[in-house]
Amino acid sequence: MTKGTASHGKMGDKKTHVPCRRCGRRAYNIRASFCASCGYGKTATMRTYNWAKTH
Repeated sequence: MTKGTASHGKMGDKKTHVPCRRCGRRAYNIRASFCASCGYGKTATMRTYNWAKTH
């Protein structure tokens, strides 16, 4: 197999993020086992920051 751009086409077959069971967003990383949105799997408290907009 060649290195470079041709190899990147084979990276799309696996899913990285699936819907999170706590926040419902498609931000739960299967490989790292935590949610990028709410922090589920890494912390018991909800992930929040003052700079983040909440609607």
